[in-house]
This record gives sequence, C-alpha cells and structure tokens, in this order.
Amino acid sequence: MKKTTIVILFNLMSLLPALSQKTENSPVLPPPNATKSSMNFSKVIGWKPDEKPLALPGFTVTKYADNLQFPRWIYVLPNGDVLIAEAKKEEKGLEKVGAKIIGADKTHGESVNKNRIMLFRDTNGDGKPDENYVFLENLNLPFGMLLLNDYIYVANTDALWRFPYKKGDTQLKGTEEKIAEYPAGARHWTKNIIASKDGSKIYIAVGSSSNVAENGIEAEKNRACILEINPDGSDMKVYASGLRNPVGMAWAPGTNTLWTAVNERDELGDDLPPDYLTSLQKNGFYGWPYSYWGKNIDPRIKETEQRPDLVAKAITPDVALGSHTASLGLAFYEAKTFPAKYHNGAFIGQHGSWNRSVLSGYKVVFVPFTNGKPGVPEDFLTGFISDEDKSEVHGRPVGVAVLPDGSLLVADDSANTIWRISYGK
Repeated sequence: MKKTTIVILFNLMSLLPALSQKTENSPVLPPPNATKSSMNFSKVIGWKPDEKPLALPGFTVTKYADNLQFPRWIYVLPNGDVLIAEAKKEEKGLEKVGAKIIGADKTHGESVNKNRIMLFRDTNGDGKPDENYVFLENLNLPFGMLLLNDYIYVANTDALWRFPYKKGDTQLKGTEEKIAEYPAGARHWTKNIIASKDGSKIYIAVGSSSNVAENGIEAEKNRACILEINPDGSDMKVYASGLRNPVGMAWAPGTNTLWTAVNERDELGDDLPPDYLTSLQKNGFYGWPYSYWGKNIDPRIKETEQRPDLVAKAITPDVALGSHTASLGLAFYEAKTFPAKYHNGAFIGQHGSWNRSVLSGYKVVFVPFTNGKPGVPEDFLTGFISDEDKSEVHGRPVGVAVLPDGSLLVADDSANTIWRISYGK
C-alpha cells in the first residue's frame, strides 16, 4: 500500500469519532440512574422593583402586567386583546410539601386561586395595556383558550367549554356550553387546545396521571396524548400518544405540521430523559411509559407489562430541551420585528422542575428553524435563577405568545407577572 494511501486512510479514520458524535438534538443519553434521583424544590423569592429577567443585547424587557394570581397561559385575540388564564391547583401530599418549599404564599401574601380569565387591552399601542377586564370567571382550573367560529373555547381541567363571542367583547355573558369531557385529577391538570389550520378540528393536550403509569395503564386512558375532536365536541379520538405531558402546541409556519413541547418523566437521574420539542405524526406513538427518547426501555416497567410492539414503533422526538426543565410554553415567531434569525423559529417557556440536583429550566429558550428543520436550542430569556446552590428563583416562566407588534409575552406564574420582550427602541 502506498504511503499517500495510508495517510489518507488514517486521516479519514481520525474523522470517524467526529462524524459519529450526536448533536444536542440527538443526545448521547446516560444509563438509567447514573446519578441519584434528587428532590430539589425551588424557592420563589420574587423580583425587587429594579429587577427583571435578562434579555439578549438589543432586546428590552418590561412589565406588561403584574399583581395577577398565578398567570399561566396567554392567548392573543386577532384584535390584539390579550387573554390571561389564572389558575393554580391545590396540591396534596408530596406536591403540597414542594409547594410550601417553593414558598409562593410566603412571597406573595395570602393568595386566592382566581380560576378566571383576564382580558388586557392596549388602546394606544405603547406596548402596555391601559384597560383590563374580568373576561370570564368561576372556572375550574382554566388553561388553554381558543377563538373559533365566533366562540371562545376554554379548556378547564375536566372539560372543554365554549362561549359566544363578538369582536371587542370585554366580558362573556352568553350561554355557555360544555362540549367535551376528558380525564381530570392526579398529576398534570393543565389542558391546552389549538384548532386545525382549517378550523375543522380541535386538538387537546392531556398529560398523564402519573410518572410512569405506576397506577396501571388503564388509569391513563385518553391521557398522555393529544386528543382530536370536532368543534361541536363530537368524534373524540386520539391523534398522537405516548406523550407524558404535552402542553404547548403550535403549527410550524408555512406547514400543516403540529408541534408540541413535552414534559418528560422523573426519577431516572439528573440527566435522563430530556424534555423535548417534537413534530407530531397522526397516530404516532412517542414512547411513554414503556420507553423514552425513542426506543430506550424504561427499566421500571415490569417485564409482564412491557409492550415491545409499541416500543418498536416509538418515534424519536426532534429536539432535546434538557432533562427536568419542565418545557411547557410554545410559540412560533411569525412576526418580522425581531432579527431574521428568529423568523419562523420557536420560543419555549421552561418552568423548571424539582427532580435535578442542580436547577435546570427556569428560562425561555429559542429553537431556530431553517427550511422547516429545527436547529439547536439556545438561551433567550434568563435571570430567573437567583442562587443555584440555595435553589432560589425569582420566578418561573410558562406560557409564551407573540403580540401583533412582534414583541413576545412571557407568563411568570410564580411572580404573578407578564413580561414583554421587545427589540430595538
């Protein structure tokens, strides 16, 4: 063999490790329980008057609204009115202990669960609302909201309701109608909704009732999935399944592809498995509870309860978002105000969770998209973590939404604040 040929072969072989390395969107996963499962509940200390989240150069953070009660989700109406769902589940057992450690009541005084939807209106276009109204109240843990066919749809924790709506209404007074029921109780009380692009279907994101089906798979019927119904509530069916806790949903710009942000399972170690952003295939199965990140078997499922037939077709998600980040909010950026790199990309609110020795999440990340394909997540809005060692945080971002002027709204439910992020002057 000639010397030049040997050199070429050696150089090619030296490239193999680099060529085989996976990107962050296809992570190298540690084995289960490589680290001990941690209980690391954050303590919310709030924001001082001169404090706010940290934005990237060129961006400005201001308060859009404050003095709310657990504002979790945001929906922007076509006329620019902003709906904010205020709700907080009363926790029990371990979750109640975690809530006390978080200290929201100590930080914010005596809190009352409003279980309502507020409407905010900016009449002069200065980026800050000058009118607000109680749009709808006496709800049961409201979360997802949707305007479709002259109705406002509201996803309570146990049922989907709709209310007659006319453009400009500041309060819904018409006769309400319950159009569908779905499982409630246990873990993952939030229910999000979105309409198909042609308005012929509604999709409902329903989280699991457990961590890894420890109460039996029969308790997970119509859970850990995206449900599909007609706008009148008829013909309910499962659209995609095996999604432990899907929350944010959005259509990728210029496509008919639905994406969701998923909060994955706990107690497999600090770095397993990753939460994720993924496109959804109709009738697709994404692993839960039998496997994670595609076909990686969850060792806690008893051999007699495993479903190798489902694992064999488990779809690997598109984008890893870090383990135990509680990635919930999702909004694609279809405006043009932000720099070009943000156009058609996705913003994701990471609420942060308790099952990691070092806090993770507690920020808004951005996933760039090029020709419909996602890139690697990058930090967009940070500063929510005050002290990692003491697990102190200022707040916890959840829902994200884009205003007509191209600015971004972020719901900080623990700080009872909505932040607005604008670009330029």
